[in-house]
Amino acid sequence: MALIDGYDRLHDNLRISVTDRCNIRCFYCMPEGPIPFLDREEILSFEEIERVARVAVSLGVRKLRLTGGEPLVRKDLPVLVERLCGILGVEDIGLTTNGVLLEGQAEALWNAGLRRLNFHLDTLDRARFEQITRRDDFGRVMAGLEKALALGFRVKINAVAVKNLCEPDVVPLARFGRERGVEIRYIEFMPLDAQGIWDKDKVLLQDQMMEVLRREIGELIAIPDQDPRAPATEYRFADGIGAVGFISSVSKPFCLNCNRLRLTSDGKLRYCLFAIEELDVKGLLRGGGSDEDVSDVIRETVRRKWIGHEIHSARFVAPPRPMYSIGG
Repeated sequence: MALIDGYDRLHDNLRISVTDRCNIRCFYCMPEGPIPFLDREEILSFEEIERVARVAVSLGVRKLRLTGGEPLVRKDLPVLVERLCGILGVEDIGLTTNGVLLEGQAEALWNAGLRRLNFHLDTLDRARFEQITRRDDFGRVMAGLEKALALGFRVKINAVAVKNLCEPDVVPLARFGRERGVEIRYIEFMPLDAQGIWDKDKVLLQDQMMEVLRREIGELIAIPDQDPRAPATEYRFADGIGAVGFISSVSKPFCLNCNRLRLTSDGKLRYCLFAIEELDVKGLLRGGGSDEDVSDVIRETVRRKWIGHEIHSARFVAPPRPMYSIGG
């Protein structure tokens, strides 16, 4: 029986966080000072992750994405990738990374079966990169990106758009994507920071970015027959060179088409990035629970799913966990 919620949304996409740790410190995600990361024993093992994924796939999940924190700080990640690629029924596996450690791991990930990468990269300006991430790792990120492209990975770049900071980056990123055959996806700044700094006035909106791109590069044409369940609305430039996407959770939320579930690194199932509640699966895995018990928790998570996060309304309540703890 398929995973269908009370609003007739089919769920076939599971995002798996493998760690809450990260090797950069983006100001809109993590505090600058000491961070209470989870102890190692609190994190799901590869065997536990694989088990949850197998049960989810038996219920109709077809797409998996590995996230963090920064997933590449998790030791031996290619081992997990190979295990997940071996699950019958999985049609697509992706990984979201900041790219800092990718140059040294890209080949092993490719050999394990991974083919899709989403880079988190907000700017091509080294000084602004350091301002945003509080780390001087821009050169390592670009080296990882070049390695991925050379190996043949399908690459997208995700750029968080913060008003009064990221305006200078919108056009250079799009031009870079046009030159290298990489889709740039602009993400409206969301209230998932660890310091409560989010404000709607700090969001660089999709319409504002599209206006700049049209003026500086050229007309944008919506790509036909897009998957309505995909988070990004995609456009191609009228000259046929390059594509951009927008994840506009603030101005144009896509909740009514959402097909995602999330597994946190400490074994909680969530039906939304912004969910207030979550259900424990780690306790079942470590307490002798059966696959049917795990299946029941997955189904219950889907059953409880709300109509949407209402981030654009006065009723919105930010989740108690920051982004790095939930999983990107």
